[in-house]
Amino acid sequence: MNFKKTPALWGLAGLAGLALVAAAFPALAQDASSAVSSAASAAADTTAATPAAAAPASPINSGDTAWMLTSMALVLMMTIPGLGLFYGGMVRKKNVLSTVMQSFAITCIVTVLWFAIGYSAAFTNDSTPGAFIGSFAHAFFIGIEPNSVNSLAGTIPENVFSAFQMTFAIITPALICGAFAERMKFSAMIIFMALWLLLVYVPIAHWVWGGGFLGTLGVLDFAGGTVVHINAGVAGLVCALVLGKRKGFGTTNMAPHNLVLTFIGASLLWVGWFGFNAGSAVAANGLAGAAMMNTQVATAAAALAWMFVEWMVVKKPSVLGILSGAVAGLVAVTPASGFVNVTGAFVIGIAAGGLCYYAAAHLKRMLGYDDSLDAFGVHGIGGIIGALLTGVFADPLVNGKTGLISGNPGQVWTQVEGIAVTIVWTAVVSFIILQVCRVLVGLRPSEQDEEEGLDISQHGESIAD
Repeated sequence: MNFKKTPALWGLAGLAGLALVAAAFPALAQDASSAVSSAASAAADTTAATPAAAAPASPINSGDTAWMLTSMALVLMMTIPGLGLFYGGMVRKKNVLSTVMQSFAITCIVTVLWFAIGYSAAFTNDSTPGAFIGSFAHAFFIGIEPNSVNSLAGTIPENVFSAFQMTFAIITPALICGAFAERMKFSAMIIFMALWLLLVYVPIAHWVWGGGFLGTLGVLDFAGGTVVHINAGVAGLVCALVLGKRKGFGTTNMAPHNLVLTFIGASLLWVGWFGFNAGSAVAANGLAGAAMMNTQVATAAAALAWMFVEWMVVKKPSVLGILSGAVAGLVAVTPASGFVNVTGAFVIGIAAGGLCYYAAAHLKRMLGYDDSLDAFGVHGIGGIIGALLTGVFADPLVNGKTGLISGNPGQVWTQVEGIAVTIVWTAVVSFIILQVCRVLVGLRPSEQDEEEGLDISQHGESIAD
């Protein structure tokens, strides 16, 4: 059977296989615990006359839980519809449906994989969590009950914590799509994103947030500077380099087809980002409030910085420019949002707006790569800026994290180490996954299909005139 011609059949087979494994896991878990249950029953028989001890009070806090349920919905809104519309408005009309389809399909794929294995591997925090990967004790959510808690988030149900973290895992690979927009086969995208989630995102999330070696080293990343943005930006750059430029790049008009869609998407991203950053406090408390204010100020400062720099350079402030600047500010403040004061967030926003404009408008042209929607220029560069400046502006009055010292040069160096590890792992593994996809299904559609547009060639649909 020719795999390149039957990716849908293999996809169905994969889902069926996951369903069988999911069905088998509870039975296996039941068998494994039967001896323990029998022993417990015997012990209960010998102590039946003993008065029952009072049940311990639940650690779950209703206020924290309500905030985290809201945050989960806000972050999911960032991908669907936020990112889908943001990217969809920037591509040409013939590729709009394929672009929004990518965000929606990734949401579905990541949800299934996160349930099957991703959450357990990233965030199962046993008494001795692995330095490089978590355990598989909660694969298919085995052992997670309605009132279970994870020690990483002790005041909310583990289902809520895992769902919140799932939304981060959803948006990160979706961000990569901006780098290869308008030129990757849908089948290749599906395979790449599934493998990338498990081999790149899950390990790095564990390294930084799940008890792994980068968190132990002291790398500060409140809400995803390394885990989400540097990770996605570098992977996007690798994709852009491996796939090559779009057909007609540099000679054909590739202007955005509908900036109103991009405006709506950027606005949804901004609102949703409060769940992203303030939600990463994992509680309804003062730290969440500080992260929320830092996010607002940095975003506004970055949007204005991009707008004014562009105004000076090209003599006109563009809608796309101010929207891109806002996203750059959101990206850069993400790792810092729960560690810096508002002044620090303001400076981070200004730096991100100016430097990300340079990366998107000039660095890309100078180096000659085709990062279609500036995934690397905004998320990669913005994430690096934010991660570095987190070390510069970290304020112990905002976050009492042990050993946190404002302007500590050692913390800046620790941030550099975290950035370097993320870049190397992401770049190498992303390149390998792309080569696997090339062998299995090929990476790009034919020139004719690309010229016709991916909406028709990949999905058999087009938007109405």
